[in-house]
Amino acid sequence: MIPSLREWHEEYSPQGFTVIGNHYPEFNYEADLGLLRQAIRELDVPYPVAQDNEGTTWRAYHNRYWPTQYLIDKRGDIRFVQIGEGGARETEAAIQVLLAESYP
Repeated sequence: MIPSLREWHEEYSPQGFTVIGNHYPEFNYEADLGLLRQAIRELDVPYPVAQDNEGTTWRAYHNRYWPTQYLIDKRGDIRFVQIGEGGARETEAAIQVLLAESYP
């Protein structure tokens, strides 16, 4: 997922697209902020990543799967959900559609 997210961040952020990662640890050791920072550096993640140790954001979206991508439109509505790996072409097409929409 990270290579696609990195590409979309680089390609579409000048048009207003924002990638935000949400790290909800699956294992206790993954809750360590230092390890998360290290992974972000090693994986060359250029977009912000929130550490969601308590799963607050995870639960707010009623998420149940790693990974899940949500595209949120300019009004703040969830308009596209991709569960699991894959679907990069469909996700990028949805990004382009949402970016093309006007904001009232």
